[in-house]
Amino acid sequence: MSLEEYKGVYVFAQQVDGEVSGIAYELLGKAKDLAKDLNAEVTAVLLGYGVKDLADSLAEYGADKVIVVDDKELEVYRTEPYAHALASVINEYKPEIMLVGATAIGRDLGPRVSARVATGLTADCTVLEIGDFTDNMTKETIPNQLLMTRPAFGGNTIATIACPYNRPQMATVRAGVMQKIDPIKGAKAEVIEYNPGFTPDNKYVEILDVVKSVADTVDIADAKILVSGGRGVGSEENFKLLQDLADVLGGTVSCSRAVVENGWLPVERQVGQTGKTVRPNVYFAIGISGAIQHVAGMEESDIIVAINKDETAPIFDVADYGLVGDLNKIVPQLTEMLKAELAEKN
Repeated sequence: MSLEEYKGVYVFAQQVDGEVSGIAYELLGKAKDLAKDLNAEVTAVLLGYGVKDLADSLAEYGADKVIVVDDKELEVYRTEPYAHALASVINEYKPEIMLVGATAIGRDLGPRVSARVATGLTADCTVLEIGDFTDNMTKETIPNQLLMTRPAFGGNTIATIACPYNRPQMATVRAGVMQKIDPIKGAKAEVIEYNPGFTPDNKYVEILDVVKSVADTVDIADAKILVSGGRGVGSEENFKLLQDLADVLGGTVSCSRAVVENGWLPVERQVGQTGKTVRPNVYFAIGISGAIQHVAGMEESDIIVAINKDETAPIFDVADYGLVGDLNKIVPQLTEMLKAELAEKN
């Protein structure tokens, strides 16, 4: 493998039902930063059927080029044709970096593609940057490598990983971690149509029917106000206090890892390195001590309000406002005060 042949930062632009997923725009924003450090271009890889018209939206969010693989076999996501398509694009165009969203689709697709193109994959990354990598064996320092940071050992430590001897350098990235750029209205990208050809075989799953259901769930990554509880809330029943506060504010209840482990709330509500990364306008941390694994998932919130009976809790180090005391007394009082104030304004 001649590493010099591999150029550019590529993003798998996930789309579902003809709509680009938000993670694709987030990755394009990060790709712009990485490409600037490497003096390279950003290319979006768009797979699907009848999706060419989506290229303009990818250009507005940072793509210099869009490679479109448009085929009936790609109409609905299936592992085999999608893996064949993306691996073929990589083998043909040789990107230096390939970014994939850590969605249900990306977590299925990324490892299979990396195996096909014989490179490594760092999964669930939270930080990406260009820097120098020092080989511990040879002591050689290799410049301009993709340094991929992710939580390891259940979120108890942080690992920074490089892939200096294979290309592309591949990573899956969590939703909500990277920030999309402000759209550049009217931006156009060079569109390249490429199709490697598909030969269906017994590895191609046949989809008999697609049944769509409306799930009664909330994506906490989209919430503007989060009322988050930790082990200090005490019980599943006590989360009613947090729900009351969230209802008054038009917010959403979320939680720390300990709450999920206790079975008080589902994992979809978890904030942190092993949960979701969030950036709400206001984040209430109630009964949360402030372990680094949790803080990493919410420290970019615009305003952080902490309520904890332990005045030495680390959460106060990142909070904009802190209240020390019994949450069972503070939260109901705060809820009533906000309810009265909002009623007066209305």
